[in-house]
Amino acid sequence: MTDRTTIEVLRDNPEGHGLNNTYYATAMFLTGMDVGGSGGILRGFTEWLVVRRGECSSFYWHKLVLLDFFPDLDLGGWKDPDHLTPQQHERVVRHLFSLVLEFLDVRDDPWELGRMYARHRTMYAHVLE
Repeated sequence: MTDRTTIEVLRDNPEGHGLNNTYYATAMFLTGMDVGGSGGILRGFTEWLVVRRGECSSFYWHKLVLLDFFPDLDLGGWKDPDHLTPQQHERVVRHLFSLVLEFLDVRDDPWELGRMYARHRTMYAHVLE
């Protein structure tokens, strides 16, 4: 099964994988999948989100996805399921899966992945000097 197929199956049947359609649980499940795959599934996802946003950030992808969907969200307590309404959880979980699938297209194209990393490096050039 490809990474894309795995993500699509998870997106289409979260309950079948023990998920309750909350953002934190879904993000942690994907993190576990990534760690189980030696970091290869989502390698570059944080950098891709930073480049996509066009703004340097020290946040990991978990928070970047939230900010992408809810730009004004207070991230304090973001792990608490009550931080978002059930409808907000549902919407941001769908957004997360959509972003991951979009990212996999970039990750699986060596030229596009290289361009993304080059843009990321350029964004942080002032830090690296």
